[in-house]
Amino acid sequence: MRLGDFEFSLRELAGSMGDFGTLFPLAIGYIAICGMNPAGLLIMMGLTNVATGLVYRLPMPLQPKKAIAATAIAQRWPTSLIYACGFGTGLIWLVLGATGLVRKLARVTPKGVTRGIQLALGIMLAIQGFKLISTWWLLGILSIIIVLILRENRYAPAAIVLMVLGIVLVALRGQLLEVIDIGITLPPLTVFTPQEIWRSLVLVGFAQIFLTFTNAIIATTSLIGHYWPEKRVTEEKLALNMGLMNVIAPFFGGMPMCHGAGGLAGQYYFGARTGGTNIIEGLVEISLGLWFSNSIANLFVAFPSSIIGAMMFLVGIELAKFVWDLRGREFLIMGVTTAVSLASNMAIGFATGVAAYYLCRRFWKT
Repeated sequence: MRLGDFEFSLRELAGSMGDFGTLFPLAIGYIAICGMNPAGLLIMMGLTNVATGLVYRLPMPLQPKKAIAATAIAQRWPTSLIYACGFGTGLIWLVLGATGLVRKLARVTPKGVTRGIQLALGIMLAIQGFKLISTWWLLGILSIIIVLILRENRYAPAAIVLMVLGIVLVALRGQLLEVIDIGITLPPLTVFTPQEIWRSLVLVGFAQIFLTFTNAIIATTSLIGHYWPEKRVTEEKLALNMGLMNVIAPFFGGMPMCHGAGGLAGQYYFGARTGGTNIIEGLVEISLGLWFSNSIANLFVAFPSSIIGAMMFLVGIELAKFVWDLRGREFLIMGVTTAVSLASNMAIGFATGVAAYYLCRRFWKT
């Protein structure tokens, strides 16, 4: 069914699952290790997805903020510190978006740096996907074959087939009845202190800002320009949207969220073309959070990781394909940005790439 800029179909549903490779592992960690409430995580993500679909009228993925998630999970943060970090970074994005500073930063970012961040992200996703595939080689290879055969199929989209396959395998293991736990669960009301906001920003929040700028602002706007050149999305709009969702969601158990080029590439790869993708995903997440939040937490843990790995691997390749439009100096800058990003992190890679660009511009006149 098509309603203007919104399509509601199996293809759009499949596209909404395209970024599960980045969502699943971190969501599992938040729930299983940090004790985050599944209902709050799912319902707030669902509401944000619906709002995002209506605002942008094209696919716009929501993902956990990776640096915050990785640090919180590794250090077993209490949930109040996670919510505080989401709120603190949200405030920063509101300021950057409202003042126009994010646009000025984006304008001085060279194309080679943007492509380098995209390539680094693609390589990291592919490597992580390869590791997950190795947990069950046969299933991982079969999943890749399924994607290659059914990726463009409107009646049996690859992502939906893979999700059904994973659930069937959980059932064959005798784990499906164990994970089912039906009952209404509302998102919690949460609180945190100003001290926790500052502490979380110092621990990882300020570093996350630079990562979000490169991946969720620079790389995402670039990718939207490739996929939908007629629908330009400004850096300010992305920044303000991320700011709003992160100053509201933490008070109802929502995790720190951002957009991301990897998630967008994943959604597009698996069929997402309209804002209907976000609305479909959002309604599914709200329903699961209200009725099956405990079941989802259990299913995340039992779901075959090699299927998720196959999806991540192919999305990584999808991201890497955009680098071949560069020549000469910009290609070199891309290489420097990618190498440093992989060796350290994307924030340092971004800074190094910008510095290398301006040095090259001064000394490399051709």
